[in-house]
Formats: sequence, C-alpha cells, structure tokens
Amino acid sequence: MRALRPLAVLTGALLFNQLPLAQAVAADPSVQQARQEGALQTALALNRLLNPFKIEVTVRDHRARLEGQVENEVERVLAEQLALATAGIEQVDNRLQVNPELVEETLQRRAYAQRVEDATLASIIRARLLWSSQTHGLPIEVDSRAGVVTLRGRVTRAEAKQMAGSIAGSSAGVYLVNNLISLGVGDPAQAREQVAAAATEVQSDAWINDKVQASFLYSRNLDGPNIKVVTQDGVVRLSGEVMSDQQKTIAQEVARQIRGVRGVDADMLKVAVKVQG
Repeated sequence: MRALRPLAVLTGALLFNQLPLAQAVAADPSVQQARQEGALQTALALNRLLNPFKIEVTVRDHRARLEGQVENEVERVLAEQLALATAGIEQVDNRLQVNPELVEETLQRRAYAQRVEDATLASIIRARLLWSSQTHGLPIEVDSRAGVVTLRGRVTRAEAKQMAGSIAGSSAGVYLVNNLISLGVGDPAQAREQVAAAATEVQSDAWINDKVQASFLYSRNLDGPNIKVVTQDGVVRLSGEVMSDQQKTIAQEVARQIRGVRGVDADMLKVAVKVQG
C-alpha cells in the first residue's frame, strides 16, 4: 500500500502550484486595466466637484478615456488631472462635454451628497461618544448640517458635557459645535460609581487598538496614518511621528479617553524636526 503524504506536504504543493496562476492573473493586462478603472472611478466618486456627474471610464494600454458631461471647463480639466494622477495611467482621452444646463441636476445630487455626508459625520461622532469612557451610554443626540454639529441631551456631570463637545469639535469635517446638552441633578454617589465602573471596564486589546486607531483617523487635529498603535493588557503604546508637541499631547488624550485604556505610553511617538531653510 502506498503511504499517505503528510498534510503539510500536500498543502505546500498546492500553494506552490497556485503561485504561477496568481502571478499570471496579476500580470494579466485586463486585470490591471480593471484595477486602474476602479481606482479612477473611486477617485471621481470621492471628489466633491465631480461626484454629481456621470463620468464613464475606460482604460486600455495605460490610456484612460473619459466620457460624459460636466458643467464647466474647470471640472473637465479636473477629471483629466485625476486620471493622470492614477497609478498606471499615462495618457487621457478626454471626451467629456461641457453642458452649463446641468446646474439643476447637479444641485440635486450635491444636496443628496451633503445629506449622506451629514449622516456619516453624525454617525462617526455617535461612535466616538460610545467609545469614550466619559460619554459611553449617555443619552446624547447628534445632528449634523453641513459641518455644523448640534448636541442635545441631559447628563449629570459637566465633564461628560465637555468631553462630548470636545469629541464632536475634534472630528474631521466639523466646523462648529452647538453644545446644547443640559446638566441635570443626579445622585452624586451613583455618578461616582458610574465613573469608577467605566475606569475599570475591561475591553479586549484588539478592541481598544481598533478604537484608538479609528479615533486618530477621524480626528481633524492628527495625521492618523503616521501614528502606530499597539495595545497590551490595556496599555496603549504609540509610535511614529507627529508634527508638533501639541499633536503628541492630543494623541495621548484621545487614546486615554477610550474605554478600557489603563495607560498610554507615548515615549516612541516622536515630534518631527523642522529643517531650517
């Protein structure tokens, strides 16, 4: 009887045999073109000036073709610039037509885009309030209108109201905060118990790590991708680089107020040295 081959050997052989196939798929021009089309379509969709317009994208041999209508020449040129900025695209066949009569349609689409942006921003702030040890579980309503955020509700601690305003005001995309949260009379002993419970609350390191990183990304005062976060036993260690001592302090404060954080170590978070020129 022929001996059975070990599972590890079989798995290794299968992976080895799949490598040429994966490499061939990655090198397939049609796959690369599809990726470039997707990247450009995403860039157009995320651009505030261009997302109201229907722009069709086709990529062949590192050449992008743009078709559709925009309202003015500025938008037509911008679409071409975005295409040239997309990795792998070297030339642009710009067939976009300028149609000033699109103004009514674009106004409707921009209004819809604004409503989506408002809803997203309000949800980000609600999430950050939920992650915070000071505001978790409090009845705070969040409304966002074109970057103006209004907070309503009733809390028993001034610190909670202040933290809610700070979280909203530091969120990217917020220009003004109307903090209409009222202070009510509560049981002092119960309030102390709630604060103590939040301070001793146990969250997984993975949960804490994720919420600290997300808070950095959502903060208007920080360059989140340049700050690395590692959490162990509730202690958050920050590394990377920030632009100023103020940003370093903000990063520590943002991390410290996340539920379950027992401490923050920012010794490895460096402040960029300004080069005199």
